[in-house]
Amino acid sequence: MATESWRPTTTLVRAALASVALALVSVVTGRPDLLVLAAPLLVHAVCSVARRPGAVPEVRSRLAHETVREGEGTTLDVAVDGGVGAEYAVLAVTLRRWLAARPASGVVSGSVVDGRADLSLPVASLRWGHRGMGDGLVAVRSAWSGYELGPIPTTTQPLTTLPVPGRFDSRAASPHPIGLVGTHPARRPGEGNEFGSIRPFQPGDRLRRVQWRVSLRTGALHVTSTVAEEDASVLLVVDSGVEVGVSGGVHGHASTLDVAVRAAGAVAEHYLVRGDRVGLRLLGSTHRNAVPAAAGRRHLRRVLETLAHVVPGEHPDVDPSRLRFQAPAGSVVVVFSAMLSQTAVVATTTLAARGLDVVVVDTLPADVQVSEDDRRRELAWRMRLLEREELLERVQRVGIPVVAWRGPGTLDEVLRRLGRRAAMPTLARR
Repeated sequence: MATESWRPTTTLVRAALASVALALVSVVTGRPDLLVLAAPLLVHAVCSVARRPGAVPEVRSRLAHETVREGEGTTLDVAVDGGVGAEYAVLAVTLRRWLAARPASGVVSGSVVDGRADLSLPVASLRWGHRGMGDGLVAVRSAWSGYELGPIPTTTQPLTTLPVPGRFDSRAASPHPIGLVGTHPARRPGEGNEFGSIRPFQPGDRLRRVQWRVSLRTGALHVTSTVAEEDASVLLVVDSGVEVGVSGGVHGHASTLDVAVRAAGAVAEHYLVRGDRVGLRLLGSTHRNAVPAAAGRRHLRRVLETLAHVVPGEHPDVDPSRLRFQAPAGSVVVVFSAMLSQTAVVATTTLAARGLDVVVVDTLPADVQVSEDDRRRELAWRMRLLEREELLERVQRVGIPVVAWRGPGTLDEVLRRLGRRAAMPTLARR
């Protein structure tokens, strides 16, 4: 229990009682040698009382960084100010799950100089998420270890750990670029870098586009036309309803939710760096579950912060068939799911029924850890895998491709096939 006043330590009490007892025994028995034994204890007690602190110090704590990436570290700084007469201070921090400190015990101490002590504890966050950090106790002792103050509780500081985006790169163009500027070749002619065709010269064509070889051979001016380059709109859907596997943090085994969150962060970073627009939708019980499509580095930070607040579990009051997705026509929808819940299947098929290009990224790791000691749990997991195969077949029957997450190149072949399908002529009734 915290206290706000200085109290004598057990060391001072023992020294005072022992010195008084030895002095009394020396007087009663007439043994002056006992006074020699009592003298050091008496000096200790007198010096401790003479240097008793009067003011109660103020304790303030803060984190050097309120937002870090997985595996990155920060520093918890605790300042003990106003402790005139104090000699040293001790900080003991409560280490929650996914937090590591140096030293591992989370206990540091420091001397009080001119009434102030600065205690620093290096900490690291091992998994994405939003958690509290810095709650602990501070104790202060005076000179000669005569008086002590505390324990004083420290304030919990919020720490947001952004997921480390996995390695991802894609050289495939978007099948439906719908913006004004970007890096994806469109299906209409315009200013760009992609070769379109060689055609006769028209008023307004730039001279640098003149194709001199063809012009000399035909006797008429010809120019090189290019394909316009536009930006794409990508909607990332992360299924947080079911989490399978035991997460080992950034350096250990990954659960299905770990793979989904880090893969979504990698895809968002890839497209936002290229100038595309990316939106985010979370399926589950997460309170903040949607980020409108936008572009830019600042938007990437917003997407990663939203992913850091993902909470596993399904929302019992949400009807999957009535979910709303802010995805304009021509958007590419990438669903990150282990396909273990009915909500993810219904949401995926609903998006495909709207005419959007939907790709499912399977986030079930090959080395997912399931308890092998419990026979019944192992049997239940095998039955769950059979149900999962049926759900995957149901998704694939409606023309939705399913690919396993493997980092760079995961979406290349799928996007190329979607692009070829978009370029194919379609039949229409007259």
